[in-house]
Amino acid sequence: MVNVTYSEVSGDPTYYMADGTPALYNLGDMAWMLTSTALVFIMIPGVGLLYSGLLRRKNALSMLLISFLAIAVGSFQWFFWGYSLAFSEGAASSHFIGDLKYFAFQNVLDQPSGRIPVLLFAIFQNMFACITVALACGGFAERGRLPQICLFMFVWLTIVYCPIACWTWNAEGWSFIMGGLDYAGGTPVHISSGSAALAIALYLGKRRGYGTERLAYKPHNTFFVVLGTAFLWLGWFGFNGGSGLSSNLRAVMALVVTQMSASTGGIVWMLMDWRLERKFSAVGFCSGAIAGLVGITPAAGYVGVASAVAIGAITAIASNLATRLKFVLRIDESLDVFALHGVGGGVGCALTALFGSASIAGLDGSDPIAGGWFDQNWIQLGYQVADSVAGSAYSFVLTTVICWLFHFIPFLRLRSAEEEEIVGIDEYWIGEWTHDYCAVDRELGVSRLDDHAMMVERTESRRSGSEVKAGSPNEKASRNTSVTTNEVTVSPGASAHGLPGGSRVDA
Repeated sequence: MVNVTYSEVSGDPTYYMADGTPALYNLGDMAWMLTSTALVFIMIPGVGLLYSGLLRRKNALSMLLISFLAIAVGSFQWFFWGYSLAFSEGAASSHFIGDLKYFAFQNVLDQPSGRIPVLLFAIFQNMFACITVALACGGFAERGRLPQICLFMFVWLTIVYCPIACWTWNAEGWSFIMGGLDYAGGTPVHISSGSAALAIALYLGKRRGYGTERLAYKPHNTFFVVLGTAFLWLGWFGFNGGSGLSSNLRAVMALVVTQMSASTGGIVWMLMDWRLERKFSAVGFCSGAIAGLVGITPAAGYVGVASAVAIGAITAIASNLATRLKFVLRIDESLDVFALHGVGGGVGCALTALFGSASIAGLDGSDPIAGGWFDQNWIQLGYQVADSVAGSAYSFVLTTVICWLFHFIPFLRLRSAEEEEIVGIDEYWIGEWTHDYCAVDRELGVSRLDDHAMMVERTESRRSGSEVKAGSPNEKASRNTSVTTNEVTVSPGASAHGLPGGSRVDA
């Protein structure tokens, strides 16, 4: 039996559910949501690239892999029961979490919806779950065990993310009923992941060499940082623009304010860094742009362009200052996930109450909201703070509980052993690397050409079984020339890690 028909005029599909009830869909909205889903997907490896570039070379690939593991584990969890726990009507009884009505995506197609199929909404929200757990796993940087992290992802999404998503976005959730405004995930995505990363970092403790020059390193690959930011910025157009579930004027406004907030945040952060270093930092600009994107996330469908500029600037300033808290409190949270996403998300939620406008929210023709302070709706700030504090506290406490439960179960401890940390997560758990060598000299000048030629000659001599004679000019030149990885200086012809047998020293 054919249960789908298409309009001869517009081509819009009509799906007939099991009871014969028709569901009318709009092809334009479906196309936009399919595109938005793909855009949000791009953000997840973007997170991996960003985190990878910020770390030391010996742990870089692990963060890239974790981002893809988040996609795989998050997708299975969402299919298995995540979507049902977050969005089923069973939340009407608790206003906290749903039931298993949609277990394994059962009954999804036969649910009434707006102008897109529920199945499309489910896969769109799946991307949100995946990127949230990828962000949270930034707390494991350089000292987490990969197999145990995979199980942690599944448990964390079930116990932490699904309830927060339910009370924020499910029509039966307590925050939704209260009147909290969160357009695209200020609390479910950013506050929850930032608080979780902080809890993970506190549980794991400090890395080996904390407080010494050993950990006073610069990002090992700024290109990865810039490329990851580009993926995130691009994907955020679908992240915010698609959260209205329709291709309309409100989606257009969401894209515009997203762009303005990110641009403002990047400039403000870079200027703050320039004030201290007298240099324009590419990493600083990327951090500020992400802060602006985080800040506008809960507000994207509620504020105008001028408000977005203010939100980007304020969020960037707050997140920049928050990065210093880890030094004051002596917390080894190397990727600043809490500062960018926890603090940035909280600031964005609060500013949504200040700048929220009923006229902007009504651009999609839906029932207008009460608005924020622009509409003299003063109580909205209280709603926003309540939702943010609840999300932060819940995520922090439950993440801590999960970590310690894993700690007392044999073979599930999340903290890497000292040997794993010294060798590097990439070598110990993966056996592959993002790259092996970097040149000592960033640019070979004319004065170094002879040394470079001598290095090549010596390498070829070793391959042929002969050696450059000791004490000769050639030997002196080759002795002074070397190739370095991010952690270890090695001579040409040595092993990939600078020491015999593939071993290496920690950096």
